[in-house]
Amino acid sequence: MAENTPLTANSTIGQWLEHPVGGELVRGLLAQTGASEQTLAPIKGLPLQQLVALSQGQLPQSVVDGLVLKANGGVMPAETESTGWVERVTSGRFSGKTAIVTGAASGIGRATASRIAREGGRVVAVDVSADRLAEFQASLPDADIVTVVGDITRQDSVDEIVATAGTTIDALANVAGINDDFSPLHETTDAMWDRVIAVNLSGAFRLTRAVLPVMMAAGRGAIVNVASEAGLRGNASGNAYTTSKHAVIGMTRSAAFMYGPQGIRVNAVAPGGVATGIPFPPHVSEAGAARLQPFQAAIPTVVTAEQLAASITFLLSDDGVNVNGAILPSDGGWSVQ
Repeated sequence: MAENTPLTANSTIGQWLEHPVGGELVRGLLAQTGASEQTLAPIKGLPLQQLVALSQGQLPQSVVDGLVLKANGGVMPAETESTGWVERVTSGRFSGKTAIVTGAASGIGRATASRIAREGGRVVAVDVSADRLAEFQASLPDADIVTVVGDITRQDSVDEIVATAGTTIDALANVAGINDDFSPLHETTDAMWDRVIAVNLSGAFRLTRAVLPVMMAAGRGAIVNVASEAGLRGNASGNAYTTSKHAVIGMTRSAAFMYGPQGIRVNAVAPGGVATGIPFPPHVSEAGAARLQPFQAAIPTVVTAEQLAASITFLLSDDGVNVNGAILPSDGGWSVQ
């Protein structure tokens, strides 16, 4: 980036680092936190603004605003569009369709629900957080969004979700999920195992089981499960999370085989690194983290939740008409390393 080109919060981290003024500012910020420039390698293509979400509350918006001011001699430049990937909404792609999205109050779930709603769909947005769901709904006042505060590990919540959706359910995005503590098997507690399996696998199973009769009656439907790179390999996360995501892939393939002849497509997306800002459990296994670190460091790029939503909504929409039983690695190429 040329020295006289204004840097904004939408300029990529790579552009900041290459800029003679911006680069020194970012390196100074890293030095304050004890981090190195190398830690930014996977996210150089993301806007600087994304650091706020990635920091999980440690980096306030005021710091990014301050960097922009300093990089431009104390003057806040007019904001520009991101120079990287930009979401392009397809008007009417989900018109007349009802989609259930779990984990809809934050991260990938929110981005997916938002994209479907802005493309004309009726969204049943599900999450355990009432406050965040309400904030999401308020952010799109003209969209057709109904919310369900519920826990997909509970059958009564699953029943409420399906009842709220009504007699037509065209799409289901099983996004809700939690990570584990990176523990290897011999360290994994019953509590960690049971909770991760309950949310990541059993919850998706129960909700899918509940919507399938509605889709079967209609002779059509699309389901997307969010798996993970940890469902494709053993060195991406801890024992419980890895097991749960391998099982999600098995559930996806079985359902695709069973219900494909009835007009129902079931696919999965396997993300790599995603900048969601959702925190890990507070106590991470030292042994597991140390073993995983060299392999996690090989992540080629970290993407935004909106970029993952682009993959998910493609498979949920009629654009994915001929795709069934696919496990789509939306991981920047990590799975081919």
